[in-house]
Amino acid sequence: MKDTVVVAVGGNSIIRDEAHKTVADQYDSVAETCVHLADIVEAGYRLVICHGNGPQVGFILRRSAIAFDAAGLHEVPLSSCVADTQGAIGFQIQQALEIELKKRGINKKTATIVTRVVVDSADSGFQNPTKPIGSFFTKEKVDQIQESYPDWKFVEDSGRGFRRVVASPVPEEIVELDVIKDVVDRDYVVIACGGGGIPVIRTNDGFEAVDAVIDKDLASALLSEKINAKRFIISTGVQHVCLNFGQADEKKLEHIGLDELKQYVKEGHFAAGSMLPKIEAAIDFIEKGGEEVIITAPEYLKDAVNHKTGTIVTK
Repeated sequence: MKDTVVVAVGGNSIIRDEAHKTVADQYDSVAETCVHLADIVEAGYRLVICHGNGPQVGFILRRSAIAFDAAGLHEVPLSSCVADTQGAIGFQIQQALEIELKKRGINKKTATIVTRVVVDSADSGFQNPTKPIGSFFTKEKVDQIQESYPDWKFVEDSGRGFRRVVASPVPEEIVELDVIKDVVDRDYVVIACGGGGIPVIRTNDGFEAVDAVIDKDLASALLSEKINAKRFIISTGVQHVCLNFGQADEKKLEHIGLDELKQYVKEGHFAAGSMLPKIEAAIDFIEKGGEEVIITAPEYLKDAVNHKTGTIVTK
C-alpha cells in the first residue's frame, strides 16, 4: 500500500495578495499550488489535502452584512460559510489538480468531502471567544444586528470599529473519518477538513453546528493521525521555520527533534497569530505517533518530500 501524505494548504496558496482576490484570481493561485501537489502524487504517494478558508469566509460574511444592511436579508450562519467554502475551494482544487495530473499522463480521481469536526461544548473558548471574523461595524450597527442575533459577541478593534468574535475550540473528532478513509483507500486524492472543519457538538439528538473557527492546522494534524499518515506537511509562506525571523541573527531550522522544538516554543520564538499554531500542530502529530512533519512553502514541496529542504520535525 502507498504511504499517505496529508498536506495542509495555507491561505497564501489561495489568495496571493490584496490585488488578486477575485474567484478567478483564487483559481489561478490554486492552480499554481496544484502543480506542486501533483509532484507528490507523481512520486507515488496517496494524497489528502486540507486548506484554509479565512478570507473566503470573510467575503461571505461581508456580502451577508451588505445584504442585511440593504434589504434586511438574514445573516449567513458561520457554519454555513465554512460548508460553502469547503465545497467551493475543494471544487477549485479538484479542477486544477486533475488538469495538472492529466498533463502528466496520470489518471487520478479527486473528491471533496464536506467535513464536520466535533468540539467540546465546555471548551474554554466558548466562554471567552477571541477569534475575530467578518467586517467592521459601528456601535449603532452592532446594536441593530444584536436585535436579531442577541448571542453574538462583538469587540472593539483598535479604533477601527467593532468585529464579531467567536470561539476557536480544540478539534476532538472527525465525523466523516470513515468516509475519508474509504475514499483514500479507493486511491482518490481527497480534499477534507477544509477551514478546520465545520464545528459541531454532540447532543442527544445528534450533531449541532456551533459558531466557531477551528484551527486548520490542528484539524489537519488530527486527520493525519486518524488516517495513519506517516507524513504531515504544512504548506505556508516560508521555505523554513526560522528563529528570530526577519532579524540579523535569523536562523533557519532544518532537521529538528521534538524536544528541541518544544523548548523553542517555551522560549517564545513563534508568533501566536502565524507560526505558533503550525508548530503546535506539528508537535501534536508527532506526540500522537506520527513519524514526520514538514513545514515549507508550496514551491518546495517536491524537494521537501525528498528531504532536500524545508523544516523537518521528527521525534
